[in-house]
Amino acid sequence: MSFYVYILKCADGRYYTGHSDALERRIAEHQSGGFCDFTSRRRPVELVWSENFGTRIEALEAEKRIKPWLRAKKEALIRGDWAAVSYFARSPSERPSTSLGTNGIGVHTRNPLVSSEACPEPVEAVETRHAAQKTE
Repeated sequence: MSFYVYILKCADGRYYTGHSDALERRIAEHQSGGFCDFTSRRRPVELVWSENFGTRIEALEAEKRIKPWLRAKKEALIRGDWAAVSYFARSPSERPSTSLGTNGIGVHTRNPLVSSEACPEPVEAVETRHAAQKTE
């Protein structure tokens, strides 16, 4: 028997994460309302991601891991963008936090949400260039 973890996108744009051993039946229950208060108030819903697991415990553990994720991380999972999932798995202090692509302490890091062509030069080079312009 397979067990599924799934993400629904609700009519108001919010995401609902759940698990089931009968995915099609569970989606139909969400669509008809009355089975889940959260989705009943936000119909219609659309299945945007699902994954199957060998046991209910594995599915439940995956649901519990995914449920508290940030919206951006869930959207990366839905897209299958593993670089962005990894990016959002890091704490905010370890991610690029400025348009310069630094982590706030002058260490250049790659932001997977920014194309490589737009990846700026390291902050040290920017500071050196600005200092040189001030003395001119």
